[in-house]
Amino acid sequence: MEGLIVLLIIVLICLILPSVKQINEYERGIKFTLGKFSSIMNPGWNIVIPIFQSYSKVDIRTKAVDVPEQEAITRDNVSVKINAVIYYKIFDASKSILAVENYFYAVSQLAQTTMRNAVGAVSLDELLGEREKISTEICNIIDQATDPWGIKVENVELKDISLPEEMKRVIAKAAEAEREKMAVITKAAGEVEASLNLAKAADTMSKVPGALHLRTLATINDVSSDQSNTIIFALPIEVLRAFERSGEPKSPTLEDIARVIEMKDRH
Repeated sequence: MEGLIVLLIIVLICLILPSVKQINEYERGIKFTLGKFSSIMNPGWNIVIPIFQSYSKVDIRTKAVDVPEQEAITRDNVSVKINAVIYYKIFDASKSILAVENYFYAVSQLAQTTMRNAVGAVSLDELLGEREKISTEICNIIDQATDPWGIKVENVELKDISLPEEMKRVIAKAAEAEREKMAVITKAAGEVEASLNLAKAADTMSKVPGALHLRTLATINDVSSDQSNTIIFALPIEVLRAFERSGEPKSPTLEDIARVIEMKDRH
């Protein structure tokens, strides 16, 4: 009799131990009884009766899915390659098992299709300049589509946008032309401001006697600070002729001749 009791205890232990299933804190268990959904297993030890019951674990942590690079055409017919990363988590473990066969694969495929459609609805300039806005639109579309699966899409980030080499050169030329335009406009504005300041300075010096002379002397002083410079003054030709006349002998006048004759008569 005692041997039979021991045998029964051993059999019970062998049946009970396999029936104890551990669910971790970041997991939820989906229990099926005779093939039908019966309950959600919370973290801890749970009893799953062999043969009659089965279960599946679902990880409810946030997942990061790298969406493969997709080739799409923008609204203005520019071919681009784009990839992204999507962050989502499961808020209803039962739906993620009962409503979709493989939620990981389903979310990845949905993200690829939505990303291509979103890129095709915008132009290249909008795609490059409004990346955050497009990411938000993609996130909202995927989130609405995955709600029946018990999945919450938290964020979508566009990682990289690859352009053809020809388009990169065109964009570089356009940017260079825009920079040159800005440089010409800035230079022209500087010329206008400089001319206004020169006009004001000329008006001020014309009203003050000696101002132009002092300004000339100040300029000469600035230039003469460097001994390697040679200063050349432009003088009117009349000034040079005056110097020439000062060096020539003067012709005798009538008064000079009369004075000489008078002195000879006295002697």
